Amino acid sequence: MKNLIIEKAKNFSSQSHGSSDFWKEEVFVRGENDEEYVPLAYLQKENPEITSSEDLQKKGYVYSSLNFLELKNFEVWYEKQFNKKLSQKNKKLIGIVHLPDTEDIFKAVEIVNQVYQILKDHKVLVNGKNLPIQLGEWYAKTILGLKQIKSSSQRGFDFFSHEGKKVEVKIHWQDVTSQKGVKLKKSLVDMSDYTVIMYVAKNFMVRDILLLDSDFVIRKFGGKGHTIFLKDSDVLSYFFSRSDKHYGKIVNKKALLQFASPKLAMKIDEKLSAEK
Repeated sequence: MKNLIIEKAKNFSSQSHGSSDFWKEEVFVRGENDEEYVPLAYLQKENPEITSSEDLQKKGYVYSSLNFLELKNFEVWYEKQFNKKLSQKNKKLIGIVHLPDTEDIFKAVEIVNQVYQILKDHKVLVNGKNLPIQLGEWYAKTILGLKQIKSSSQRGFDFFSHEGKKVEVKIHWQDVTSQKGVKLKKSLVDMSDYTVIMYVAKNFMVRDILLLDSDFVIRKFGGKGHTIFLKDSDVLSYFFSRSDKHYGKIVNKKALLQFASPKLAMKIDEKLSAEK
């Protein structure tokens, strides 16, 4: 699949398509570099086995908003291909499907863990939450095949499933959960269809995943106030390490096993193997 897309993106990018309607497309697939892309619709037309971006995500591709990736070369490519400037309005709607090198990312995670430990030992590191949060969100996109799209509000970026369901993603970066539980904003949960908590260990590996219907979270744990605390003891039976109820929502099983902690990987691998 990778070689096929690289070839299609290279061929598509080698000529102008100003007379076509592909400029109207909202999903483009990145080729070998930041200067080569191909509309998903073109890929689908040329290759019937590709029915949606989810088919690519199953192969390890990730869906991100163009605004999130900040690909300046894409605008140059777009204007060259379609003889049109990319308007700010259209730019907000465009998603880029791209293939990360998970081997390089895995090596980087190991290096970052070592660096963080050194800084921690020398009392230099005080707050390292920004990286874990972004990495955890990348895990959610990769493993669950979520689309990260620019929010219409001031919040930043929202996550959506392939069915168009809004997903509230929360990253918890600790080896264990505090007794109070994971803190969620009730308003954000209430605006979503699903709530996903990615439990990322201090070594930056996924130690567990929790996926719940947001209505269930509000109904059972909402209570009073603006904050929800999900204690491990209250949702233990829903963890991926305990339940296979939501295994059908795992789009990229390889990435899950690759970035899961050894303990989680063993439990999930056993259950996934049993399904075959």
